Amino acid sequence: MTFIPYGRQDINQTDIDAVVDVLKSDFITQGPAVPAFEQAIADYTRSQFCIAVNSATSALHLACMALGVASGDTVWTSPITFVASANCARYCGADVDFVDIDPDTFNLCPVKLRDKLKKHAAEDLPLPKVLIAVHMAGQSCAMKQIHALSLEYGFRIIEDASHAIGGRYLNEPIGQCTYSDICVFSFHPVKIVTTAEGGALTTNNAELAKVLSQLRSHGITRDQDDMLVKQSLDGDWFYEQQALGFNYRMTEMQAALGLSQMQRLDEFVERRHSLVKDYRELLGNLSLLLPDCADDYYSAFHLFIVRVPQGSEVRKRLFEKLRNNNIGVNVHYIPVHFQPYYQKLGFRKGQFPAAESYYDGALSLPLYPSMTRDDQQAVVDVIYQFFDELRR
Repeated sequence: MTFIPYGRQDINQTDIDAVVDVLKSDFITQGPAVPAFEQAIADYTRSQFCIAVNSATSALHLACMALGVASGDTVWTSPITFVASANCARYCGADVDFVDIDPDTFNLCPVKLRDKLKKHAAEDLPLPKVLIAVHMAGQSCAMKQIHALSLEYGFRIIEDASHAIGGRYLNEPIGQCTYSDICVFSFHPVKIVTTAEGGALTTNNAELAKVLSQLRSHGITRDQDDMLVKQSLDGDWFYEQQALGFNYRMTEMQAALGLSQMQRLDEFVERRHSLVKDYRELLGNLSLLLPDCADDYYSAFHLFIVRVPQGSEVRKRLFEKLRNNNIGVNVHYIPVHFQPYYQKLGFRKGQFPAAESYYDGALSLPLYPSMTRDDQQAVVDVIYQFFDELRR
């Protein structure tokens, strides 16, 4: 049986030709493809600025830096996410804390956020300088409610939309930054569109955009209007390092691939929705808990996560059954506070019960645009076989 992965890229001849054209051009690092890709993302998300980088992890790091996160600050995020959503604050020397999830959406719960903010304010405990709202599996967090709390308690907001380009919230594109300072996307091969590895940030704040652009390239500027020591302008070669930045730039080849992929973004998301609809119908007779999508939300459906209500032991056996049948299911994610690094910082099991309950049963089924009906039926057949055996 052919291996069916949980996710994979969809590369066509147009994508290949776009990359080959760059390889034949004069620019393979910094040329016209990167700004063209940035403009395509800005146009799609209706944001003012886009800054492309070499990974979403780099983007999260730069977002924290641009918002002034440093030692002595605290950043809050969800415990159900990839570790990068928390690590980015640690890179800046800040403390990290978590807000438990809504068990229906798998996203950071705005009610639990409000209660935690109120408790911390009343007891003079650390409040967040920045909150990182993770759009888990492609569905937006409740950004309007989170933004209202940010105005009340004075924190900044980063949307970790690594899963969510092509999704919408309140009928507006995710990445528009109506309710946030910065939004981050990922273009890893299993994401909605890919640049092989890559990421991007969108913002509507010109000053943040300038800082992000500078930090992604060693903290250097070549813009004469921004020079601090103007009398030192010797010629067109002159540049100035104004901050300690990084080499987080995206290459021309990556940008060309991403620009080509953006032409099919809506098609990719629509195909994912079609597959999800079929999964709901095919799995409807089983005891699996299927993901919920609230009104006014349009998920990008990076992942299709079901939950096994019988708990972790049965989930493990189903995982192994599927893997043994060449079906590459996965689990997204182990709660961040379970990781040894964060346990050493004082976190412990039992602190975020909704996240931990979610983890006990979560299973990501294969979902990608080129998945065929036969592939999907093969996944479903093994699941039915497993539950038939379980009942015996």
